[in-house]
Amino acid sequence: MESSEKMRLGKYLCIILSLFPCILLLSGQGKGIFGQDGGKTFVQLIVKEKKIKAEVANTEDEKSRGLMFRGKLGPDEGMLFIYEREEFLSFWMKNTPLPLSIAFLDQHGRIVDLQDMEPFNLRTHTSTRPAKFALEMNLNWFRKNGVKTGDVVRMPTSLGK
Repeated sequence: MESSEKMRLGKYLCIILSLFPCILLLSGQGKGIFGQDGGKTFVQLIVKEKKIKAEVANTEDEKSRGLMFRGKLGPDEGMLFIYEREEFLSFWMKNTPLPLSIAFLDQHGRIVDLQDMEPFNLRTHTSTRPAKFALEMNLNWFRKNGVKTGDVVRMPTSLGK
């Protein structure tokens, strides 16, 4: 193979490889994944046709810290906590200055419980039914958007529903 052919082949390979992420996104494999920002992973969730940008809390450290010390949360932004299996989940608001509402979701994304939480309150908020996911949003977000127990939050399949 001649040098010019190798260069042309290398150029085509480089173009194909650089287009791969776009092809993956268009094929739906990356659907709902916003990616990472400063080491944080974000996903798109949909409930009642309303789109949510949710930061993912998957590790024990991420789940322990949650939204502590956060000064603000965008209008359609939240945090999605992911657990290995359905169980009764408990949350508190230690060091959390934001008033929040929390939705507890089963393994299919169905909301099994909704609760409101006060800033800095050490009261434990335990789901009334086993849940695999918890979604924290600004206080009253679910109510303002007509979301209630029994509604389904659609999420990327890569989250292990």
